[in-house]
Amino acid sequence: MRKPQIIVGILLIVTLLILGACAPAPTTSTPPVEAPDVQITNIFYDGLVFRAESDEYVEITNLGEEPQNLAGWVLKDISEGYPSFTFPSFILAPSKSIRVYTDEYHPEWGGFSFEYGRAIWSNSEPDVAVLYDSQSEEVSRKSY
Repeated sequence: MRKPQIIVGILLIVTLLILGACAPAPTTSTPPVEAPDVQITNIFYDGLVFRAESDEYVEITNLGEEPQNLAGWVLKDISEGYPSFTFPSFILAPSKSIRVYTDEYHPEWGGFSFEYGRAIWSNSEPDVAVLYDSQSEEVSRKSY
């Protein structure tokens, strides 16, 4: 008399196994993160300081509505492959700009410098500056 109950139980288990096999697999990927609105907005490549052009700079602006922590972000001249500047922890407020100078410090612009003793940005051939986030993803690129 218990045989029908055992058969029903087995059929139920088999049905659940089949339904489980047909169910879509759970996704493990995370949705893409929207790129922040931080962009390279200007490259002042023809400095006024003779030879060293230490006053050259790259200007970076937060065009978004949220503050952005630039810790670990990297600014690089990819035309030459160097130099690169890695940002310390710094919050760039919305609608604000900072500058990374070749070899000068200007606290009113964030106080950032490549500390490079000669011109970085070529006056005769356009260079390309690239900004990478802390995950090494390209955020912005600009030439002149």
